[in-house]
Amino acid sequence: MGASTRVEVYGESLVQAAPAVQAGSNRLRRIDFTAGRALEILGHAIEYLTDEYVHRGGSLRANDGEVQAIQLLMALNRKIYYECPEVPTIAERLMSFLRSLVGAAKPD
Repeated sequence: MGASTRVEVYGESLVQAAPAVQAGSNRLRRIDFTAGRALEILGHAIEYLTDEYVHRGGSLRANDGEVQAIQLLMALNRKIYYECPEVPTIAERLMSFLRSLVGAAKPD
């Protein structure tokens, strides 16, 4: 498991970000329209801010407000993504189907 990161701005913790590496993090997620739109907007904002920062030749410093803003947006992006439900694997769907067959076959 990866370490959890916390984004702090002006001494306040605004977002407790999802761990960078989670067990099962490589699983597909079922992303609804609202979450998808939020991820799209955040992705564009992150890309825009990082492009501007690099274009100006900014050097990475932890206490730089622009870097903190980018980190905040990235933490929100991860939070939204990890709140979306995981798509069951084929094996999980098959086991669920088999359990329903066995449960339906049992006499009460």
